[in-house]
Amino acid sequence: MSRTIEILFQLLEQLLVLAQGYFLQYFFGSFLEPRGRLRHTGLYAAVSYTVMRKVLDFLWPSEYTAALMLGKQLLSLLLLAALVLCFYKAFKGITLFLTAAFQAVRDISVFLAVTLLEKPSDAAFALLEWCGGRGMLFSVSAWEKALNLTVGILQVLRTLFVLAIMGLALKRIVKDYREKDASAGREELLFILIPALTGFTLCMLLRAIMITVEEDIPVLLYQKYPLLVFLLPLVLLLSLLSILLGVRTFQKMVSLSREKNSRMILEKQVEDMQEHMRGQERIHSGLKSIRHDMKNTLAVITSLTGQEEPGKNEELQAYLTALGQNVERLEIPFLTGNQVVDALLHQKSQEAQERLPDLELDTERLIFPEHLSIQSYDLGILLGNALDNAFAACVKLKSREPEAGIFIRLISFQKGSLFFLRVENSFDGSLIRKPGMEFPMTDKEERELHGIGMLNMKHVAESYQGTVDWNAEGRVFTLAVMLKLKN
Repeated sequence: MSRTIEILFQLLEQLLVLAQGYFLQYFFGSFLEPRGRLRHTGLYAAVSYTVMRKVLDFLWPSEYTAALMLGKQLLSLLLLAALVLCFYKAFKGITLFLTAAFQAVRDISVFLAVTLLEKPSDAAFALLEWCGGRGMLFSVSAWEKALNLTVGILQVLRTLFVLAIMGLALKRIVKDYREKDASAGREELLFILIPALTGFTLCMLLRAIMITVEEDIPVLLYQKYPLLVFLLPLVLLLSLLSILLGVRTFQKMVSLSREKNSRMILEKQVEDMQEHMRGQERIHSGLKSIRHDMKNTLAVITSLTGQEEPGKNEELQAYLTALGQNVERLEIPFLTGNQVVDALLHQKSQEAQERLPDLELDTERLIFPEHLSIQSYDLGILLGNALDNAFAACVKLKSREPEAGIFIRLISFQKGSLFFLRVENSFDGSLIRKPGMEFPMTDKEERELHGIGMLNMKHVAESYQGTVDWNAEGRVFTLAVMLKLKN
């Protein structure tokens, strides 16, 4: 082999390791939060992985026996897990799957490149020999150049093949595994971990038996058993597909479980909201009736006391005046055109004022048409969840910046057959959003219940052929709901 080909092999090997380092930071960074406050955690992780691979290859060359090669693979897996723990908050069950899956995909990609390109490589060398036998290569120098060119092209193809398979497989796992913050139980973890460990173990077995020595001559396994040229790639592909399909199936299980929990919570919210609204309507109607009767009664009593000797009943008149002012306070201070919304706003504002007395709650542009074809409990779910989220954001901002101004603005309007609801609130300007997730993540401890409120709002909107959207600009978070009015 010429010096040029040796240099090419070294460059391709280095490229392969660097690319694997990039894949590592992309793969683990999509699932795990960086440790500490390093700005370039992914870059440091990729460089550390590259150094680790090079040190292992230097201290543990491939010329060792099969047993030592198996030891190298196990050590590589352990070092990979240690590296991930150093750069990411990885003390969780999912890290076991991520580590095993990354190593398995890497090894399967390498073996697939070798086995799938074995026949094309043999065909290329056979063509080279045929050309030499026909006198097409006129000198030894031409033969060597043609041989080196063939070897170089095949090695480039193998490297690109490995990178393509590895990159596509890891990207598919990241894309299919959407619920990255969902907690996985022991059985669920085993469901996706076993295929990854099987792939890793399969590659360890192939490393142990791929090359045998007969009469001091190394012999490849599929040279001894030609049928394996077709069976080995098939087994490797099935192993890789089992990892990918396992992740997809697991995601469907998580989504179904989440959907079930969401619907149960939504049904409970609807029941509670309906009962709450019935009570609020009774209270609201009762207060209006009491207020009306008491105002009339107080007016009569005041009139009668005023007909007597002036100054005689000043104390009684003062008491009646104060009582009249208290009666005025019985009126709910929100007039949106919807009694249920008025009662809900009154309840939420009372709760908010206890913790955030300086909260600015603006409802002047929150108006509902008289004959709005939207169920009251649907409005309650939309406004209730939106106000809860806005209030939580204001509490978080106030806890971090006690002097910050906080507000919640509620706006609604109708345009043709569409009804729009917008909620604007102040927040601290920081959002957590992972790839593939529709809504921002919560920073609450109950991560498994993350997004239930937003999903319930989305279900309500979809029942009216509408949508729920959000936007964050500066330190203002805006939630927008569009509903299509029913006939």
